[in-house]
Amino acid sequence: MDLDHILSQLECVNEEEIDRLLQQYNRENCSTFVFEPKEESKRRKLCQSALAVMDRKLQPGCQKTCLETLRILSRDKLILQPFASKEGMLTLGKMARLVSEQEGGDDQKSSGENALSDVESKVVVEALKCLCNVVFNSPAAQQACVDMRVVHSLCTNLRSVRTWQHDLGLFSLRLLFLLSALRPDLREVLRSEYNAVRLLTDVLEHTLDVHWAGSYETTCPDPQAPPLPAESNERAMEALKALFNLTLSCTGSEEDYHQFRVIAAVMRHLLMLKTETEEKTEEVHSHAVNLLNNLPVSCLDVLIDVPILGGDENYGGKNMDAVQKLLDFMEKRVDKGSNYKEGLTPVLSLLTESSRQHREIRRYIKAQVLPPLKDVKMRPEIGTTLRNKLVRLMTHVDTGVKQCSAEFLFVLCKESVENLLKYTGYGNAAGLLVARGLLAGGRGETQYSDDEDSDTEEYKSAKPFINPITGHVEEPMPNPMEEMTEEQKEYEAEKLVTMFDKLSRQNLIRPMGVRPDGTLAPLEETLCNPPVQDSGSDSD
Repeated sequence: MDLDHILSQLECVNEEEIDRLLQQYNRENCSTFVFEPKEESKRRKLCQSALAVMDRKLQPGCQKTCLETLRILSRDKLILQPFASKEGMLTLGKMARLVSEQEGGDDQKSSGENALSDVESKVVVEALKCLCNVVFNSPAAQQACVDMRVVHSLCTNLRSVRTWQHDLGLFSLRLLFLLSALRPDLREVLRSEYNAVRLLTDVLEHTLDVHWAGSYETTCPDPQAPPLPAESNERAMEALKALFNLTLSCTGSEEDYHQFRVIAAVMRHLLMLKTETEEKTEEVHSHAVNLLNNLPVSCLDVLIDVPILGGDENYGGKNMDAVQKLLDFMEKRVDKGSNYKEGLTPVLSLLTESSRQHREIRRYIKAQVLPPLKDVKMRPEIGTTLRNKLVRLMTHVDTGVKQCSAEFLFVLCKESVENLLKYTGYGNAAGLLVARGLLAGGRGETQYSDDEDSDTEEYKSAKPFINPITGHVEEPMPNPMEEMTEEQKEYEAEKLVTMFDKLSRQNLIRPMGVRPDGTLAPLEETLCNPPVQDSGSDSD
Protein backbone atom coordinates (compact mmCIF):
# COMPACT_ATOMS: atom_id res chain seq x y z
CA MET A 1 0.00 0.00 0.00
CA ASP A 2 1.19 3.51 -0.83
CA LEU A 3 2.60 5.25 2.27
CA ASP A 4 1.39 8.67 1.08
CA HIS A 5 -2.18 7.37 1.06
CA ILE A 6 -1.89 5.98 4.61
CA LEU A 7 -0.31 9.20 5.91
CA SER A 8 -3.02 11.35 4.37
CA GLN A 9 -5.81 9.26 5.92
CA LEU A 10 -4.50 8.55 9.44
CA GLU A 11 -5.25 11.95 10.94
CA CYS A 12 -8.76 12.37 9.59
CA VAL A 13 -10.42 8.95 9.46
CA ASN A 14 -12.21 7.12 12.24
CA GLU A 15 -10.92 4.23 14.31
CA GLU A 16 -12.33 1.51 12.06
CA GLU A 17 -10.67 3.00 8.97
CA ILE A 18 -7.34 3.36 10.81
CA ASP A 19 -7.57 -0.30 11.77
CA ARG A 20 -8.31 -1.33 8.17
CA LEU A 21 -5.50 0.77 6.65
CA LEU A 22 -2.84 -0.39 9.08
CA GLN A 23 -3.92 -4.03 8.91
CA GLN A 24 -3.38 -3.95 5.16
CA TYR A 25 0.06 -2.35 5.66
CA ASN A 26 0.93 -5.00 8.24
CA ARG A 27 -0.06 -7.87 5.98
CA GLU A 28 2.08 -6.50 3.15
CA ASN A 29 5.14 -5.87 5.35
CA CYS A 30 5.02 -8.55 8.05
CA SER A 31 8.10 -10.24 6.59
CA THR A 32 9.98 -7.07 5.68
CA PHE A 33 13.32 -6.56 7.40
CA VAL A 34 15.18 -4.53 4.75
CA PHE A 35 13.53 -1.24 3.82
CA GLU A 36 13.72 1.09 0.82
CA PRO A 37 16.07 4.00 1.65
CA LYS A 38 14.10 6.43 -0.52
CA GLU A 39 11.02 6.05 1.71
CA GLU A 40 12.85 6.62 4.98
CA SER A 41 11.21 10.00 5.67
CA LYS A 42 7.75 8.59 4.97
CA ARG A 43 8.30 5.68 7.34
CA ARG A 44 9.44 8.13 10.01
CA LYS A 45 6.23 10.14 9.52
CA LEU A 46 4.16 6.94 9.68
CA CYS A 47 5.89 6.07 12.95
CA GLN A 48 5.11 9.52 14.38
CA SER A 49 1.50 9.32 13.21
CA ALA A 50 0.99 5.83 14.63
CA LEU A 51 2.40 6.92 18.00
CA ALA A 52 0.09 9.97 17.94
CA VAL A 53 -2.91 7.74 17.18
CA MET A 54 -1.96 5.57 20.17
CA ASP A 55 -2.54 8.55 22.47
CA ARG A 56 -6.24 8.51 21.56
CA LYS A 57 -8.75 6.38 23.44
CA LEU A 58 -8.79 3.37 21.12
CA GLN A 59 -10.31 -0.06 21.43
CA PRO A 60 -7.74 -2.80 22.26
CA GLY A 61 -8.13 -4.29 18.76
CA CYS A 62 -7.07 -1.04 17.09
CA GLN A 63 -4.28 -0.57 19.63
CA LYS A 64 -2.92 -3.99 18.73
CA THR A 65 -2.98 -3.14 15.01
CA CYS A 66 -1.13 0.15 15.60
CA LEU A 67 1.47 -1.63 17.69
CA GLU A 68 1.97 -4.26 15.00
CA THR A 69 2.70 -1.42 12.56
CA LEU A 70 5.14 0.12 15.02
CA ARG A 71 6.82 -3.24 15.56
CA ILE A 72 7.42 -3.57 11.81
CA LEU A 73 8.75 -0.01 11.61
CA SER A 74 11.00 -0.55 14.65
CA ARG A 75 13.06 -3.00 12.55
CA ASP A 76 14.40 0.01 10.63
CA LYS A 77 17.37 1.34 12.63
CA LEU A 78 17.32 4.65 10.73
CA ILE A 79 13.93 5.85 12.00
CA LEU A 80 14.15 5.03 15.72
CA GLN A 81 14.17 8.65 16.92
CA PRO A 82 10.36 8.92 17.34
CA PHE A 83 10.36 5.64 19.31
CA ALA A 84 13.28 6.62 21.53
CA SER A 85 11.90 10.06 22.41
CA LYS A 86 10.45 10.52 25.87
CA GLU A 87 6.93 10.72 24.47
CA GLY A 88 7.36 7.64 22.29
CA MET A 89 8.80 5.54 25.09
CA LEU A 90 6.05 6.66 27.49
CA THR A 91 3.43 5.61 24.95
CA LEU A 92 5.01 2.17 24.50
CA GLY A 93 5.55 1.87 28.25
CA LYS A 94 1.86 2.56 28.92
CA MET A 95 0.78 0.02 26.32
CA ALA A 96 3.14 -2.57 27.86
CA ARG A 97 1.78 -1.77 31.35
CA LEU A 98 5.30 -0.93 32.51
CA VAL A 99 4.87 2.76 33.32
CA SER A 100 3.73 3.83 36.75
CA GLU A 101 0.44 5.65 37.21
CA GLN A 102 2.21 8.94 37.95
CA GLU A 103 4.35 8.80 34.80
CA GLY A 104 1.67 7.40 32.54
CA GLY A 105 -0.94 9.95 33.54
CA ASP A 106 -3.78 7.42 33.75
CA ASP A 107 -4.75 4.31 35.64
CA GLN A 108 -2.55 1.86 33.73
CA LYS A 109 -1.22 -0.88 35.99
CA SER A 110 1.51 -3.42 35.55
CA SER A 111 0.43 -6.52 33.67
CA GLY A 112 0.85 -8.57 36.84
CA GLU A 113 -1.55 -6.49 38.97
CA ASN A 114 -4.82 -7.43 37.33
CA ALA A 115 -6.14 -10.08 35.02
CA LEU A 116 -6.00 -9.14 31.34
CA SER A 117 -8.44 -10.20 28.67
CA ASP A 118 -7.06 -12.07 25.69
CA VAL A 119 -7.03 -9.02 23.43
CA GLU A 120 -5.51 -6.83 26.18
CA SER A 121 -2.73 -9.37 26.63
CA LYS A 122 -2.02 -9.22 22.90
CA VAL A 123 -1.73 -5.43 23.14
CA VAL A 124 0.79 -5.74 25.98
CA VAL A 125 2.77 -8.37 24.08
CA GLU A 126 2.96 -6.23 20.93
CA ALA A 127 4.16 -3.27 23.00
CA LEU A 128 6.81 -5.45 24.64
CA LYS A 129 7.99 -6.62 21.21
CA CYS A 130 8.33 -2.99 20.09
CA LEU A 131 10.28 -2.13 23.21
CA CYS A 132 12.63 -5.10 22.66
CA ASN A 133 13.39 -3.95 19.10
CA VAL A 134 13.90 -0.31 20.06
CA VAL A 135 15.96 -1.00 23.19
CA PHE A 136 18.23 -3.37 21.27
CA ASN A 137 19.12 -0.70 18.69
CA SER A 138 18.86 2.61 20.55
CA PRO A 139 20.98 3.82 23.51
CA ALA A 140 18.49 6.67 23.94
CA ALA A 141 15.68 4.14 24.41
CA GLN A 142 17.81 2.24 26.94
CA GLN A 143 18.27 5.44 28.95
CA ALA A 144 14.53 6.16 28.75
CA CYS A 145 13.85 2.72 30.23
CA VAL A 146 16.21 3.55 33.09
CA ASP A 147 14.46 6.88 33.67
CA MET A 148 11.01 5.26 33.61
CA ARG A 149 12.17 2.48 36.01
CA VAL A 150 11.02 -0.19 33.61
CA VAL A 151 13.01 -2.89 35.43
CA HIS A 152 10.93 -2.21 38.55
CA SER A 153 7.73 -3.11 36.69
CA LEU A 154 9.36 -6.10 35.01
CA CYS A 155 10.46 -7.48 38.38
CA THR A 156 6.97 -6.87 39.77
CA ASN A 157 5.60 -8.95 36.90
CA LEU A 158 8.10 -11.72 37.64
CA ARG A 159 6.40 -12.25 40.98
CA SER A 160 3.17 -13.23 39.22
CA VAL A 161 4.89 -15.88 37.12
CA ARG A 162 2.28 -18.55 37.89
CA THR A 163 -0.48 -16.56 36.19
CA TRP A 164 1.51 -15.58 33.09
CA GLN A 165 0.41 -16.16 29.56
CA HIS A 166 3.31 -17.51 27.52
CA ASP A 167 4.04 -14.54 25.23
CA LEU A 168 3.63 -12.04 28.05
CA GLY A 169 6.22 -13.88 30.15
CA LEU A 170 8.54 -14.53 27.21
CA PHE A 171 8.86 -10.92 26.09
CA SER A 172 9.00 -9.57 29.65
CA LEU A 173 12.00 -11.83 30.23
CA ARG A 174 13.51 -10.86 26.89
CA LEU A 175 13.25 -7.16 27.67
CA LEU A 176 14.85 -7.75 31.08
CA PHE A 177 17.65 -9.69 29.38
CA LEU A 178 18.28 -6.89 26.86
CA LEU A 179 18.36 -4.17 29.51
CA SER A 180 20.72 -6.16 31.75
CA ALA A 181 22.96 -6.93 28.76
CA LEU A 182 23.09 -3.43 27.27
CA ARG A 183 23.14 -1.46 30.53
CA PRO A 184 25.71 -3.07 32.88
CA ASP A 185 24.94 -0.41 35.49
CA LEU A 186 21.49 -1.95 35.95
CA ARG A 187 22.88 -5.32 37.01
CA GLU A 188 23.79 -4.30 40.55
CA VAL A 189 20.45 -2.47 40.88
CA LEU A 190 18.61 -5.61 39.80
CA ARG A 191 20.63 -7.78 42.18
CA SER A 192 20.50 -5.62 45.28
CA GLU A 193 17.28 -3.59 45.04
CA TYR A 194 14.98 -6.04 43.26
CA ASN A 195 16.53 -9.40 44.27
CA ALA A 196 16.27 -10.34 40.60
CA VAL A 197 18.60 -13.37 40.87
CA ARG A 198 16.15 -15.01 43.28
CA LEU A 199 13.18 -13.92 41.16
CA LEU A 200 14.63 -15.40 37.98
CA THR A 201 15.52 -18.60 39.79
CA ASP A 202 11.89 -18.85 40.92
CA VAL A 203 10.81 -18.34 37.30
CA LEU A 204 13.04 -21.24 36.26
CA GLU A 205 11.77 -23.47 39.05
CA HIS A 206 8.17 -22.86 37.99
CA THR A 207 8.90 -23.17 34.26
CA LEU A 208 10.87 -26.41 34.65
CA ASP A 209 8.45 -27.82 37.27
CA VAL A 210 11.22 -28.28 39.83
CA HIS A 211 10.42 -30.13 43.07
CA TRP A 212 12.89 -30.21 45.94
CA ALA A 213 14.06 -33.37 47.69
CA GLY A 214 16.68 -31.62 49.85
CA SER A 215 18.35 -28.24 50.39
CA TYR A 216 20.23 -28.44 47.09
CA GLU A 217 18.73 -31.56 45.53
CA THR A 218 15.75 -31.72 43.21
CA THR A 219 13.63 -34.78 42.56
CA CYS A 220 14.80 -36.73 39.53
CA PRO A 221 12.74 -36.10 36.37
CA ASP A 222 10.63 -39.10 35.35
CA PRO A 223 12.32 -40.76 32.32
CA GLN A 224 8.84 -41.60 30.96
CA ALA A 225 7.56 -38.03 31.32
CA PRO A 226 6.83 -36.06 28.13
CA PRO A 227 9.58 -33.67 26.97
CA LEU A 228 9.68 -30.07 28.15
CA PRO A 229 7.10 -28.15 26.06
CA ALA A 230 8.47 -25.74 23.46
CA GLU A 231 6.91 -22.69 25.17
CA SER A 232 8.42 -23.59 28.56
CA ASN A 233 11.78 -24.12 26.88
CA GLU A 234 11.62 -20.67 25.30
CA ARG A 235 10.87 -18.96 28.61
CA ALA A 236 13.57 -20.96 30.36
CA MET A 237 16.18 -19.82 27.85
CA GLU A 238 15.25 -16.16 28.27
CA ALA A 239 15.46 -16.51 32.06
CA LEU A 240 18.84 -18.26 31.74
CA LYS A 241 20.21 -15.45 29.57
CA ALA A 242 19.05 -12.79 32.04
CA LEU A 243 20.52 -14.76 34.95
CA PHE A 244 23.80 -15.04 33.06
CA ASN A 245 24.02 -11.24 32.89
CA LEU A 246 23.20 -10.82 36.58
CA THR A 247 25.74 -13.40 37.77
CA LEU A 248 28.53 -12.07 35.55
CA SER A 249 31.48 -10.92 37.72
CA CYS A 250 29.33 -11.22 40.83
CA THR A 251 31.49 -11.78 43.94
CA GLY A 252 28.64 -12.63 46.27
CA SER A 253 27.99 -12.80 50.01
CA GLU A 254 27.20 -15.91 52.03
CA GLU A 255 23.53 -15.46 51.15
CA ASP A 256 24.48 -15.18 47.47
CA TYR A 257 26.46 -18.42 47.72
CA HIS A 258 23.32 -20.14 48.96
CA GLN A 259 21.45 -18.81 45.92
CA PHE A 260 24.29 -19.90 43.60
CA ARG A 261 24.02 -23.43 44.94
CA VAL A 262 20.26 -23.38 44.39
CA ILE A 263 20.92 -22.28 40.79
CA ALA A 264 23.46 -25.10 40.36
CA ALA A 265 20.84 -27.60 41.55
CA VAL A 266 18.28 -26.21 39.08
CA MET A 267 20.89 -26.45 36.32
CA ARG A 268 21.47 -30.10 37.21
CA HIS A 269 17.73 -30.68 36.90
CA LEU A 270 17.72 -28.92 33.53
CA LEU A 271 20.60 -31.04 32.21
CA MET A 272 18.51 -34.14 32.95
CA LEU A 273 15.58 -32.84 30.89
CA LYS A 274 14.80 -33.29 27.21
CA THR A 275 12.83 -30.92 25.01
CA GLU A 276 10.73 -31.66 21.96
CA THR A 277 13.72 -31.63 19.57
CA GLU A 278 17.39 -32.56 19.92
CA GLU A 279 18.37 -29.13 18.61
CA LYS A 280 16.37 -27.27 21.28
CA THR A 281 17.70 -29.57 24.00
CA GLU A 282 21.25 -28.72 22.97
CA GLU A 283 20.41 -25.01 22.86
CA VAL A 284 18.96 -24.87 26.37
CA HIS A 285 21.84 -26.98 27.71
CA SER A 286 24.22 -24.48 26.13
CA HIS A 287 22.62 -21.66 28.15
CA ALA A 288 22.87 -23.83 31.28
CA VAL A 289 26.60 -24.33 30.64
CA ASN A 290 27.13 -20.58 30.23
CA LEU A 291 25.37 -19.89 33.52
CA LEU A 292 27.30 -22.61 35.37
CA ASN A 293 30.52 -20.96 34.21
CA ASN A 294 29.52 -17.82 36.12
CA LEU A 295 28.99 -19.62 39.43
CA PRO A 296 31.85 -20.03 41.93
CA VAL A 297 33.48 -23.35 41.16
CA SER A 298 33.16 -24.36 44.82
CA CYS A 299 29.36 -24.43 44.33
CA LEU A 300 29.55 -27.01 41.55
CA ASP A 301 29.74 -29.91 43.98
CA VAL A 302 25.94 -29.61 43.94
CA LEU A 303 26.06 -31.22 40.47
CA ILE A 304 27.38 -34.49 41.93
CA ASP A 305 26.29 -34.39 45.58
CA VAL A 306 22.76 -35.84 45.56
CA PRO A 307 22.55 -38.04 48.67
CA ILE A 308 18.87 -38.98 48.30
CA LEU A 309 19.27 -40.18 44.69
CA GLY A 310 22.63 -41.78 45.47
CA GLY A 311 25.73 -42.22 43.37
CA ASP A 312 28.64 -44.42 42.31
CA GLU A 313 30.78 -45.95 45.06
CA ASN A 314 33.78 -45.84 42.71
CA TYR A 315 33.64 -42.04 42.98
CA GLY A 316 33.01 -41.59 46.68
CA GLY A 317 29.25 -42.08 46.35
CA LYS A 318 28.92 -39.06 44.07
CA ASN A 319 26.38 -39.06 41.24
CA MET A 320 28.00 -38.43 37.85
CA ASP A 321 24.86 -38.25 35.68
CA ALA A 322 25.10 -34.47 35.21
CA VAL A 323 28.83 -34.68 34.45
CA GLN A 324 28.11 -37.32 31.81
CA LYS A 325 25.49 -35.04 30.27
CA LEU A 326 28.12 -32.29 30.06
CA LEU A 327 30.58 -34.70 28.45
CA ASP A 328 27.95 -35.78 25.91
CA PHE A 329 27.20 -32.13 25.19
CA MET A 330 30.90 -31.39 24.73
CA GLU A 331 31.36 -34.26 22.28
CA LYS A 332 28.40 -33.07 20.22
CA ARG A 333 29.97 -29.63 19.99
CA VAL A 334 33.32 -31.16 18.98
CA ASP A 335 31.63 -33.25 16.30
CA LYS A 336 29.95 -30.18 14.79
CA GLY A 337 33.34 -29.10 13.52
CA SER A 338 32.51 -25.37 13.48
CA ASN A 339 31.94 -22.38 15.76
CA TYR A 340 34.24 -23.87 18.38
CA LYS A 341 34.96 -20.55 20.10
CA GLU A 342 31.34 -19.84 21.11
CA GLY A 343 30.03 -23.40 21.08
CA LEU A 344 32.81 -25.51 22.59
CA THR A 345 35.10 -23.39 24.75
CA PRO A 346 32.46 -22.63 27.46
CA VAL A 347 31.85 -26.31 28.23
CA LEU A 348 35.58 -27.08 28.03
CA SER A 349 36.27 -24.28 30.51
CA LEU A 350 33.50 -25.50 32.83
CA LEU A 351 34.79 -29.09 32.84
CA THR A 352 38.39 -27.93 33.27
CA GLU A 353 37.68 -25.81 36.35
CA SER A 354 35.34 -28.43 37.81
CA SER A 355 38.05 -31.07 37.41
CA ARG A 356 40.67 -28.81 38.94
CA GLN A 357 38.53 -28.18 42.05
CA HIS A 358 36.65 -31.45 42.52
CA ARG A 359 38.68 -34.68 42.60
CA GLU A 360 35.76 -37.00 41.90
CA ILE A 361 34.77 -35.05 38.79
CA ARG A 362 38.35 -35.18 37.48
CA ARG A 363 38.65 -38.91 38.11
CA TYR A 364 35.36 -39.64 36.37
CA ILE A 365 36.10 -37.45 33.34
CA LYS A 366 39.60 -38.88 32.97
CA ALA A 367 38.18 -42.41 32.95
CA GLN A 368 35.92 -41.38 30.05
CA VAL A 369 38.34 -39.18 28.08
CA LEU A 370 41.78 -40.64 28.89
CA PRO A 371 41.28 -44.32 29.75
CA PRO A 372 44.43 -46.41 30.35
CA LEU A 373 46.46 -46.70 27.15
CA LYS A 374 46.62 -50.07 25.43
CA ASP A 375 47.03 -49.56 21.67
CA VAL A 376 49.85 -47.08 20.98
CA LYS A 377 50.36 -47.96 17.32
CA MET A 378 48.22 -45.02 16.15
CA ARG A 379 49.10 -41.36 16.59
CA PRO A 380 47.10 -39.73 19.43
CA GLU A 381 45.27 -37.35 17.05
CA ILE A 382 44.09 -40.14 14.73
CA GLY A 383 40.86 -41.94 15.57
CA THR A 384 37.27 -41.40 16.67
CA THR A 385 37.54 -41.46 20.47
CA LEU A 386 36.98 -38.31 22.49
CA ARG A 387 40.70 -38.30 23.34
CA ASN A 388 41.60 -38.33 19.62
CA LYS A 389 39.20 -35.48 18.89
CA LEU A 390 40.53 -33.31 21.72
CA VAL A 391 44.18 -33.95 20.81
CA ARG A 392 43.40 -32.79 17.27
CA LEU A 393 42.05 -29.54 18.73
CA MET A 394 45.38 -28.95 20.51
CA THR A 395 46.77 -27.77 17.16
CA HIS A 396 43.65 -25.90 16.05
CA VAL A 397 44.13 -22.63 14.18
CA ASP A 398 42.09 -20.70 16.79
CA THR A 399 44.37 -19.95 19.73
CA GLY A 400 41.52 -19.91 22.27
CA VAL A 401 40.24 -23.33 21.19
CA LYS A 402 43.77 -24.74 21.16
CA GLN A 403 44.54 -23.46 24.65
CA CYS A 404 41.19 -24.62 26.12
CA SER A 405 41.59 -28.15 24.76
CA ALA A 406 45.20 -28.46 25.93
CA GLU A 407 44.42 -27.07 29.38
CA PHE A 408 41.52 -29.51 29.79
CA LEU A 409 43.70 -32.54 29.03
CA PHE A 410 46.54 -31.11 31.16
CA VAL A 411 44.24 -30.85 34.20
CA LEU A 412 42.96 -34.40 33.63
CA CYS A 413 46.62 -35.46 33.79
CA LYS A 414 46.95 -33.63 37.15
CA GLU A 415 49.10 -31.03 35.39
CA SER A 416 51.91 -33.54 34.99
CA VAL A 417 53.96 -32.99 31.83
CA GLU A 418 55.00 -36.64 31.76
CA ASN A 419 51.40 -37.86 31.92
CA LEU A 420 50.24 -35.36 29.30
CA LEU A 421 52.95 -36.39 26.84
CA LYS A 422 51.96 -40.01 27.33
CA TYR A 423 48.48 -39.27 25.99
CA THR A 424 49.21 -36.55 23.42
CA GLY A 425 52.83 -36.71 22.27
CA TYR A 426 55.30 -33.85 22.56
CA GLY A 427 54.37 -32.30 19.21
CA ASN A 428 50.73 -31.75 20.10
CA ALA A 429 51.53 -30.50 23.60
CA ALA A 430 54.36 -28.13 22.64
CA GLY A 431 52.14 -25.03 22.51
CA LEU A 432 50.85 -25.55 26.06
CA LEU A 433 54.32 -26.35 27.41
CA VAL A 434 55.79 -23.21 25.85
CA ALA A 435 52.97 -21.06 27.27
CA ARG A 436 53.37 -22.63 30.74
CA GLY A 437 57.20 -22.62 30.72
CA LEU A 438 57.24 -26.39 31.10
CA LEU A 439 59.38 -27.45 28.16
CA ALA A 440 61.86 -28.92 30.61
CA GLY A 441 59.11 -31.03 32.23
CA GLY A 442 57.62 -30.87 35.71
CA ARG A 443 54.15 -29.98 36.95
CA GLY A 444 51.73 -27.08 37.02
CA GLU A 445 50.99 -25.09 40.16
CA THR A 446 47.79 -26.85 41.29
CA GLN A 447 48.19 -29.49 43.99
CA TYR A 448 46.51 -32.82 43.29
CA SER A 449 46.11 -36.06 45.23
CA ASP A 450 49.07 -38.43 45.37
CA ASP A 451 47.30 -41.42 43.82
CA GLU A 452 49.31 -42.65 40.85
CA ASP A 453 47.95 -43.65 37.47
CA SER A 454 48.71 -47.27 36.69
CA ASP A 455 49.90 -48.18 33.20
CA THR A 456 48.57 -51.22 31.36
CA GLU A 457 50.90 -54.10 30.57
CA GLU A 458 50.47 -53.33 26.86
CA TYR A 459 51.69 -49.76 27.39
CA LYS A 460 54.62 -50.83 29.58
CA SER A 461 55.87 -53.26 26.96
CA ALA A 462 55.54 -50.70 24.14
CA LYS A 463 56.89 -47.67 26.06
CA PRO A 464 60.58 -48.08 25.07
CA PHE A 465 59.59 -47.97 21.39
CA ILE A 466 57.25 -44.95 21.52
CA ASN A 467 58.38 -41.85 19.65
CA PRO A 468 57.92 -39.10 22.29
CA ILE A 469 57.30 -36.47 19.61
CA THR A 470 54.44 -38.26 17.87
CA GLY A 471 53.25 -40.27 20.88
CA HIS A 472 53.05 -43.63 19.13
CA VAL A 473 55.13 -46.62 18.08
CA GLU A 474 56.44 -45.97 14.58
CA GLU A 475 57.27 -48.58 11.99
CA PRO A 476 61.06 -49.02 11.63
CA MET A 477 62.41 -46.67 8.95
CA PRO A 478 65.53 -47.28 6.83
CA ASN A 479 68.55 -45.23 7.96
CA PRO A 480 69.41 -42.87 5.05
CA MET A 481 72.98 -42.46 6.36
CA GLU A 482 73.65 -46.17 6.65
CA GLU A 483 75.56 -46.48 3.33
CA MET A 484 77.24 -43.04 3.47
CA THR A 485 80.97 -42.61 3.97
CA GLU A 486 82.22 -40.38 6.78
CA GLU A 487 83.12 -37.70 4.19
CA GLN A 488 79.54 -37.74 2.81
CA LYS A 489 78.07 -37.45 6.29
CA GLU A 490 80.33 -34.48 7.06
CA TYR A 491 79.36 -32.82 3.77
CA GLU A 492 75.61 -33.20 4.46
CA ALA A 493 76.04 -31.86 8.00
CA GLU A 494 77.90 -28.76 6.74
CA LYS A 495 75.25 -28.24 4.06
CA LEU A 496 72.49 -28.36 6.69
CA VAL A 497 74.31 -25.86 8.94
CA THR A 498 74.74 -23.50 5.97
CA MET A 499 71.01 -23.68 5.18
CA PHE A 500 70.03 -22.93 8.80
CA ASP A 501 72.50 -20.05 8.93
CA LYS A 502 71.08 -18.52 5.75
CA LEU A 503 67.47 -18.77 6.99
CA SER A 504 68.47 -17.30 10.34
CA ARG A 505 70.30 -14.34 8.77
CA GLN A 506 67.23 -13.61 6.62
CA ASN A 507 65.08 -13.66 9.80
CA LEU A 508 62.92 -16.44 8.37
CA ILE A 509 63.65 -18.62 11.38
CA ARG A 510 65.12 -17.94 14.83
CA PRO A 511 66.95 -20.79 16.55
CA MET A 512 65.75 -21.15 20.13
CA GLY A 513 66.95 -22.95 23.21
CA VAL A 514 65.43 -23.89 26.54
CA ARG A 515 66.36 -22.04 29.72
CA PRO A 516 66.83 -23.98 32.96
CA ASP A 517 63.34 -22.85 34.05
CA GLY A 518 61.75 -24.51 31.01
CA THR A 519 61.00 -21.34 29.02
CA LEU A 520 62.20 -20.58 25.49
CA ALA A 521 64.95 -18.08 24.72
CA PRO A 522 67.13 -17.23 21.66
CA LEU A 523 69.77 -19.91 21.19
CA GLU A 524 72.70 -17.52 21.64
CA GLU A 525 71.29 -16.52 25.04
CA THR A 526 71.04 -20.09 26.27
CA LEU A 527 74.56 -20.84 25.02
CA CYS A 528 76.04 -17.73 26.65
CA ASN A 529 74.27 -18.40 29.95
CA PRO A 530 74.51 -22.15 30.58
CA PRO A 531 72.96 -23.66 33.71
CA VAL A 532 75.03 -23.15 36.87
CA GLN A 533 76.86 -26.38 37.66
CA ASP A 534 76.60 -27.91 41.11
CA SER A 535 79.75 -26.88 43.03
CA GLY A 536 79.86 -30.27 44.67
CA SER A 537 80.06 -32.13 41.38
CA ASP A 538 83.12 -34.22 40.56
CA SER A 539 82.87 -33.29 36.90
CA ASP A 540 85.69 -31.25 35.40
